[in-house]
Amino acid sequence: MNKEVALEKMKAYCAYQERCQKEVQEKLFKLSIDTDIAEEILIELITSNYLNEQRYAEAFVSGKFRIKGWGRIKIKQHLKQKHISDYCIKKGLNEIEESEYLTKIEAWVTKLNDKYNALNVFDRKGKIAQRLTAKGFEASLVWDVLNATNLS
Repeated sequence: MNKEVALEKMKAYCAYQERCQKEVQEKLFKLSIDTDIAEEILIELITSNYLNEQRYAEAFVSGKFRIKGWGRIKIKQHLKQKHISDYCIKKGLNEIEESEYLTKIEAWVTKLNDKYNALNVFDRKGKIAQRLTAKGFEASLVWDVLNATNLS
């Protein structure tokens, strides 16, 4: 496959949804594109704004928080696995309003309280805290919400 064809494929790949450089590099590798040509394609995609790490981080944060209900810790870990810079991660995480974040934790607490209502309050709080920290929410915030909520 020549450079022009590969570039058009990558433009379509990036136009379909936000991508990070690592995803594009992996795709180019799967297409058996030479390393030098792959680097040139990456540069072209970045200069023509098909690839933008900050925009990717913002979209990733928004989707994982609003749709999947992930917390900041899990989102940050996943962005680091994709080799996103700390600056872009910080910019992306700034998309989450603090009030919206706390509301999401409260919603999870309510949902999980109903799920674990057969347990005593002490065990229920522990189970809820465990689930929410696994979803990437900060333990201190989870416990603040749990202690402020009347679980009955």
